[in-house]
Amino acid sequence: MPVQATFDDWDACVDDGGCDGREPYNGSAEGEYRQQTLPVGSFPPNPFGLYDLAGNVWQWVEDRYHNSYQGAPGDGSPWTTGASDSARIVRGVSWYTYPGWVRSANRFFNTPDGRDVDFGFRVARTLNQ
Repeated sequence: MPVQATFDDWDACVDDGGCDGREPYNGSAEGEYRQQTLPVGSFPPNPFGLYDLAGNVWQWVEDRYHNSYQGAPGDGSPWTTGASDSARIVRGVSWYTYPGWVRSANRFFNTPDGRDVDFGFRVARTLNQ
């Protein structure tokens, strides 16, 4: 799983997704409410070639939940210490989410065994430089 990125890193990668479009946000036009997850690639990729970072499913990340980023690793490694194992981070919001929540900085937490129709994960790997 990916690690939780800093706000700037996640901001740079987030693309538009398929959240609940029935309730327009901030003066935008009403959109479609698809009522389910969609196959990856249903929307165009962002400039980094990444698909569906926001609005399809909440995505699990490796990090434990902390109330702030104070003390977070600065090297991009997962933050797996200093917090309970019972709260893991999910990011990206889902199709079932109110559009006002679709912000790159938004994150939520759940228990590691938490399951829901709008939770998923992204497989990631480290590339050699």
